Amino acid sequence: MKSPNTHRGAALLILAFSFMFLIIAGRFLYIETTATVEGVNLEKWAKDVRTSSYEIDAKRGKIFDKNGMVLAYDRPMYRLHAIVDPDYTTNPKEPNHVTDIEKTASRLAPLLDMEASAMAEIMESGKENNRFQVEFGANGREISQEKMEEIKDLELSGIEFEEEAKRYYPNGLFASHVIGFARSEDGKISGVTGIEKQMEKYLQEKKGSIKYERDKYGTKLLDPNQVMTEPDNGEDVHLTIDQKIQTFLEDAMSQVDDQYSPEKIMAAVMDPDTGEILAMSNRPSYNPNDIGDVQNWYNDLISYPFEPGSTMKIFTWAAAIEEGVYNGDGELFQSGTYKVTENSQSIGDHNNGEGWGKISYDEGFQRSSNVAASKLVYEKLGPTKFRKYLSAFNLTDKSGIDLPGELTGRLVYERPIEQITTGFGQGSTFTPMQLLTAATSVANDGKIMQPYMLSEITSSETGEVLKEGKPEVIGEPISEDTAEKVRELMGEVVTSENGTGQSFKLDDYSLAGKTGTAQINKPGGGYMSGRENYVFSFMGMAPKDDPELLMYVAVKQPELEPTELGSEPVSYITRTVMENSLHYLDIQPDKDEDNSVSQHKLPDVTEMSSNEAESKLKETFNSVEMIGNGENVVDILPAPGTKVLKNQRIMVITDEPEMPDLTGYSLRDVHRFAEYFDLNIETMGNGYVTSQGITEGSKIKEDGYLVVELSPPDTE
Repeated sequence: MKSPNTHRGAALLILAFSFMFLIIAGRFLYIETTATVEGVNLEKWAKDVRTSSYEIDAKRGKIFDKNGMVLAYDRPMYRLHAIVDPDYTTNPKEPNHVTDIEKTASRLAPLLDMEASAMAEIMESGKENNRFQVEFGANGREISQEKMEEIKDLELSGIEFEEEAKRYYPNGLFASHVIGFARSEDGKISGVTGIEKQMEKYLQEKKGSIKYERDKYGTKLLDPNQVMTEPDNGEDVHLTIDQKIQTFLEDAMSQVDDQYSPEKIMAAVMDPDTGEILAMSNRPSYNPNDIGDVQNWYNDLISYPFEPGSTMKIFTWAAAIEEGVYNGDGELFQSGTYKVTENSQSIGDHNNGEGWGKISYDEGFQRSSNVAASKLVYEKLGPTKFRKYLSAFNLTDKSGIDLPGELTGRLVYERPIEQITTGFGQGSTFTPMQLLTAATSVANDGKIMQPYMLSEITSSETGEVLKEGKPEVIGEPISEDTAEKVRELMGEVVTSENGTGQSFKLDDYSLAGKTGTAQINKPGGGYMSGRENYVFSFMGMAPKDDPELLMYVAVKQPELEPTELGSEPVSYITRTVMENSLHYLDIQPDKDEDNSVSQHKLPDVTEMSSNEAESKLKETFNSVEMIGNGENVVDILPAPGTKVLKNQRIMVITDEPEMPDLTGYSLRDVHRFAEYFDLNIETMGNGYVTSQGITEGSKIKEDGYLVVELSPPDTE
């Protein structure tokens, strides 16, 4: 007979097991009903486990120069992995995993620059830990297509590749501060500097994806419930950079960098008629394909404000001429030293304050006299009016160029001494791009052009133009007449026996320019001493009477031989780039065989018949274009009395004007024509006209719409 305790124990066990059964059964019933465990939806979890999801690669947009040369693109690279799970092999005769780890390691190691033992250890460890596949760190990533194909030729089982894109810059340091670079992180390429950053929203690609249900080996099911999202490639960006001119600039700067080892070199070439940047470079530079040891990330042309020195005198003289207070050859001043007030610091000319006696203001510009600049600012213009011109020349604002990281200088203009030193480029600071932008007014008949880098953005799929950079006038501080007079003065800086820019003369073209020798601030205050401790610079435009190119070069602290001048590295870059670029653009030389500039004053032929006018003009000028078939002349372009080059196009407007054949017209010719006839104009491309929207011989309608396509000249 069982004891009561036995019955009680059995009853308790039954109750306990019954309770546990109810809990477990209830849990199963709950899971069956809700399909949820601890907030996890089991159906979704099971679906995710048996679903494969792959990204479909998309390509970042390419970057081109203005003539279609590729400057940046996505280059296919490969990531290697080794499958070590034996279950992945379904047919032993055709294995899908690494069957012989030692052999595989020994054959792969030399190609991946690894030790065979280290590779074998990685694969053994992966196999022991039941991993499906293993990778080999940095050595197994960014493998070129050539090396990938070499590895595939080894026919090693279980060795697979995954394609991934890497941004590639085929020209290395070519315009690197302009183009910038993009970096790949977590499979996404993003712009970090330069155009890569500035145009990110256009260049950025959007990867697609594909999802399908599979078995445990990744094999797609018969009914995979596949979902696909199409990839979206980035758009292509076309820059105003001209590969040929940029190459001239890069080569010249590299030679100067090697020979003189300066602290910095900054240089840019611009089309002053449009504001397009044709070339831009800095030293130190860097190769965006290898950013391990970059000395300077910044584009100094737009982000390095400094005291520019005497290139500022261009704008001081321009302001005085525009205001009508300038008597260049009829008024003399005492050079040497100048004090704006009794208690102020004495300003001296660069020849140790000795001066050149009493000289004209024209000669003062040729000799780069600080005293002349001081007197023009303080006595002729007055500080208040000169301050207004600084703003009118856009020197107090950023240029607005379409590049990231632009800075503006600092105007130091409170005390009288600061006001006059600003007039000759000391005290106040400006960036090279601010100076270039202001100088377009002198090169472009008084109009300041907005500098820009973007030529156009096109669809990478269809080639359709989505956005286009266009010339934009952002100011007009001086008249056409003043701009011409300033160019004449700048030409004398190069040609006069008193000029500071004689070493800058070009062989085949007239050059207008202004030199600069800027002092460098010491950290503790004051200026550095020593003949090398300057920023030597030059602002130049050519040909002088109708500039096609505007160029600024600055070289900081070059290492000079005792017999060398600071202007020598600057003049080498300027001469080399200007001369080669003008010939490349097929600009006709404007110097005769005796090296003199062939300038001719346009006669007034408006009272003549068309035949008489054409005959008279052709006696001197090589390119005379009759606009229409009228018997009488109404006007000529440029205007009568203008000094023009022998090869410049002269347009004779008859009393029955018709649309001419514009083929071969320069952009400036087209704008001059359109402005005269009040035509709205749209230009496509650069160089010289190849086609026009209004048919030759058509009647010219006021406020009509003229579209022209331009192309660079054919050159070898």
